Amino acid sequence: MKTMSFKLPDGLHALLEATVRERQTAKSDLVREALTAYLTDAVRPGSFAVLTEDLAGTLDGPCDLATSPSHLAGFGQGRDQC
Repeated sequence: MKTMSFKLPDGLHALLEATVRERQTAKSDLVREALTAYLTDAVRPGSFAVLTEDLAGTLDGPCDLATSPSHLAGFGQGRDQC
């Protein structure tokens, strides 16, 4: 196992300390757990489109509202102006 050294802002260090006390675990265990979660599928960094790609095409409806004038009829009319 490799050893690392890094600096934490005061607020993050306080949060780490509080979580360590609450969970009654070692700092290194908690940091390893959080880093593992971040770097694996537990947290998938990316855009909204990437994170929701498995949902594309799951709903029925018109293909593209932006290109159909019938869906835009009356848009922006009949509402009180702020």
